[in-house]
This record gives sequence, structure tokens and C-alpha cells, in this order.
Amino acid sequence: MRIIELKNKNNSEDIKLNQIYNQFNALLKELRKRKLPDSIVQSINKEVEELNSSTLIGTDLRKLIKTKQTAIIRLVEKELKIVPKNYYRTLWLALGMTAVGIPLGVLFGVVVKIPGLFALGIPVGLAIGVTVGTLMDKKALDENRQLNVEIKY
Repeated sequence: MRIIELKNKNNSEDIKLNQIYNQFNALLKELRKRKLPDSIVQSINKEVEELNSSTLIGTDLRKLIKTKQTAIIRLVEKELKIVPKNYYRTLWLALGMTAVGIPLGVLFGVVVKIPGLFALGIPVGLAIGVTVGTLMDKKALDENRQLNVEIKY
């Protein structure tokens, strides 16, 4: 089974829409290069068909493309552990700040008895998150689980 093509819509006046559309198309091209199970291909085709049959334009179409793109990336990551470039770095950047950085800052603020110091933990958590994410991205690349496309929102 093969992933169906994305219909080319005339979006020449909307630069952001063109960028998102081209990014989604690049993601589909990369996925076509992989040997994917039929159930995954069917799910991807369902998302692409919904996008192809859409009559939305402008901002609504951009939101729909982002939604479909995110759904496909999550599906492929969950089922096959295949991810786009810098996927883990982006994910762990936020996790590092919120799950590591803020608690460290609060702890430091309590120890020093200055509660406003919780913000000092945010850059520490950011650094930890980026480091962990980059290592996971490198591991995915070494195991050939990384797509040659970077998703930018």
C-alpha cells in the first residue's frame, strides 16, 4: 500500500500557508521512502484524504494542515518510533523547563529564603532539556529512526 499524494492547491498569495503546505508534503515524501505497515499507511491516507477534500482556505486551512501533520507525526512516533529531525529536542526543551527547571528554582528559592528565585531554575531546566533531547535525537539518527525533515510551527 502507498501513501496518496497531497493535492496541490493554489496558495501563491499566502506565504505561511505555502511553507506549511510544502513542509507537510516533505513529511509525506519522507514517509513514502520508509516501509510502513498497511494499518499506518491507511491512517495516513485517511488524514491526507480529509485534507484533499477540504474546501477551507487561509488561516483555517493552515490550522487543518498543522492538525493533520501533528496527528501523523504522533501516530508514526507512537507506533514505529520514527521521528522528524529535532523532535525530541523540541519536546524535552519544554519538559526540561517545566518539569526540572521550575522545581529546582523553587527548591533553591526555599533554601535561600527568597521565593522570587524560582526563575533561576528555568535556564537550568532548559539546558538539561535541550541536552537530553539532543542525545535522544542523535540516538534516533543512529538507529535510522529519524526522518530527513524538520517540523517548524
